[in-house]
Amino acid sequence: MSSWLHFSVSSASSAVKGETGVFKTLPVADRIYRESELPESCAGYARDTITLGWEERQKSHGRRRSDGGVEFGTSLSRGMLLRAGHCLVLDPPRLVVDIVERPEPVFVIEPQTSSDWGLFAYHLGNGHQPLMITDRTLVCPDVPGVESLLQRYRIPFVRANVAFTPVSAVAAHHHH
Repeated sequence: MSSWLHFSVSSASSAVKGETGVFKTLPVADRIYRESELPESCAGYARDTITLGWEERQKSHGRRRSDGGVEFGTSLSRGMLLRAGHCLVLDPPRLVVDIVERPEPVFVIEPQTSSDWGLFAYHLGNGHQPLMITDRTLVCPDVPGVESLLQRYRIPFVRANVAFTPVSAVAAHHHH
């Protein structure tokens, strides 16, 4: 379920002097579970959440802090993507951490024809913009330069705050 990772918090000056640093041991989640896949042994575990933007959800290794303040590490398989509905198990401290996708500022484009779909996706891709595709919309992050690109090609849009997961991140997720 999880393992342990030791992070050194010693300063460079104490390392030069030969002093031993202080080590903080953190639990490490090394697997993603769906709620329905959680082991029965986790039934009585405390629950917490971690709210992450799309770029943070793509990072498989690193140090993290839950919304409740619990520090832990992740060591997931490369290419994994954390999504809403996923859980991380930390044992100890007997904790299940639920993934929450942070709403982020985006441009939402609702193509009306098949030609619009192709043309709008082409222009956004040609501008090297990450793109999320839903049944009815194209969604891209509200970052510098995108609004002018949309205006230049007369692509109608509205601004919104939604959880964003671009196509490339979904395609890279080949687990389960």
